[in-house]
Amino acid sequence: MMEQILRPIYQERASQESTLGVILVEKREKVSQITDTFDSILLIITKENETPVFTKHYTYLDKKAAMHIVTEKQLHKWLLLGTNRKIVDWLFYGRVIYDRNEFMEKLKTELKDYPFYGRKIKMGMEFAKLIRRYMEGKSFFEEKNYMDAYHHMVESLHHLARLAVLENGLPPEVTVWSQVKQMEPAIYKLYEELISSDEPIDKRLELLFLASEFYIHSRTKDGALHIREVMEKQSSWTIQELHEQEELKNYSSDLEVFIEFLVEKDLISINGVTTKSEGVFHRYYYVKN
Repeated sequence: MMEQILRPIYQERASQESTLGVILVEKREKVSQITDTFDSILLIITKENETPVFTKHYTYLDKKAAMHIVTEKQLHKWLLLGTNRKIVDWLFYGRVIYDRNEFMEKLKTELKDYPFYGRKIKMGMEFAKLIRRYMEGKSFFEEKNYMDAYHHMVESLHHLARLAVLENGLPPEVTVWSQVKQMEPAIYKLYEELISSDEPIDKRLELLFLASEFYIHSRTKDGALHIREVMEKQSSWTIQELHEQEELKNYSSDLEVFIEFLVEKDLISINGVTTKSEGVFHRYYYVKN
C-alpha cells in the first residue's frame, strides 16, 4: 500500500540523471529501530546533490514515511567509518526498486563480499575512542569522582564491544551487545558486572580498570595499524599535518590523545627539531620501520 503512495515520489527522482538507486525499507516489527519508528524509508542515492543528505517526511492516513536523498560520496563515507549503522541494515534488508546500471546490485555484493570494508580505519577509530574514554575514566576515578568515572567506563566498554565485533569480521550493528554476547562472552560479562553487580561502585570500577588494561594491551598493535600505515607514507609529521591528513581527519578530537598513547607504547616516535628559542623543540612524529 505504502509503496503505491510513494511511487510518484520515487519515480520522479528515478527519472533524474543523477539518481543511482532507490531502496524501500518497510517496518518489520511493531516498534522498529531500523526504520526510526517510520513505517517506510525511501533511500535514494544520487551522484551529486546540493546537500550530502536531504530528508523529507510524509504522512498518509495513519502511516508515516521518511525519504533520505544521500550522495554516493556521503554513503561511502558512512560505510567506511561505520558512523551510520542503520544504513548497512537498510542496504541489506531494503528492497531495490530502482537501479541504474546495477549500481545497487554491485554495492550490495561489495558489502557481502567485503565485510571488512574500511575495517582498519574503523578499528583505529574505535580504539582511539576507547583509549580516550578509558583515560578520562581513570582520571575521574583517581579524583574519586566515581559517577563520572562510571559514565566514561560504560562508554569505553561500548567501544571495546564494537572493536570486538570488528575483529570478528562483522560490522557492529545497532544491537551490538547481543553480537558481543555470542562472540566475546567475557567482554559481555564485564559489562554486566559493571552495571548490575552489588559491589560498591569504586570496587566495580577497580576491577574494570584491571580488566580493561588487559584488553587494551592485547589490542594495541591492531588498533594502531591504520594510523601507523598512514604515517609511513611520510618520513615525519607535525601535529597539524596529522590533523589535516584526509583519513586521519576522521579521528577528530581523539587524535592527539591517541598519538600520545602510542608514543608511550613506543609505536610512534618523536623527533625534536630546534626552534628559535633555546631549549624549546618542535615535536615531529614518525613511525620506525
